[in-house]
Amino acid sequence: MILLLAAAALQTPEAEARFNACVDLAQTDPAAARAEATRWRIAGGAWFARQCAGLAYTREGDWRAAAAEFEAAAREAQTARDARSAQYSAQAGNAWLAAGDAAKARAALDAALAAGTLTGLQRGEAQLDHARALVAAGDLEAARIDIDLALQTAAADPLAWLLSATLARRMDDLPRARKDIAQALSRAADDASVQLEAGNIAALARNEPNARKAWGEAARLAPQSEAGRSATAALKQFDLP
Repeated sequence: MILLLAAAALQTPEAEARFNACVDLAQTDPAAARAEATRWRIAGGAWFARQCAGLAYTREGDWRAAAAEFEAAAREAQTARDARSAQYSAQAGNAWLAAGDAAKARAALDAALAAGTLTGLQRGEAQLDHARALVAAGDLEAARIDIDLALQTAAADPLAWLLSATLARRMDDLPRARKDIAQALSRAADDASVQLEAGNIAALARNEPNARKAWGEAARLAPQSEAGRSATAALKQFDLP
């Protein structure tokens, strides 16, 4: 999840209005938003223009380009001693994860968390992304520490509980996996990824009825998604003689 920075923190009402307009445009016409961001950057829009360009690339699914823009925003903000540098680094880390580059994601998120300026939900989301990068690197113990910290500030986010449950399953901690997937289900039972993991955990517990139910729900909710297809494949085992 890429969290937007508060536009109200911009220095002038004119800059705030331009930022808001650029972000809105990024949602409907990313190419036009990138062009506007370039014009604004040349005119002195600095890291705000960079962030808008990053959001436009995000909308287009060009995660590497988005990450590059967010990293450029972080560098420019850091040079100007603007505390938003850490938030841009966190956005870069999220984009690198989406691009499938866990090493670059971890580096960006290390910088974001080390700055000490992220608080509340923004820090929690950055810790979740850092945990995802650690899991990709095979460091499950360190990922557990990050997720536990994230749950202190991002407990309202179903993804936090889903990631925690998935990690617990991978670490063969079935009681923790059951507890955390229940939390995820209570917040997002209509999410195919949550139902898929609920089925995985039920299967680990050798609870066939619950596994069938959860996988079936995942397949029903989003049949064309990765989670839906995985659930459909898992259900096929019950068709075997």
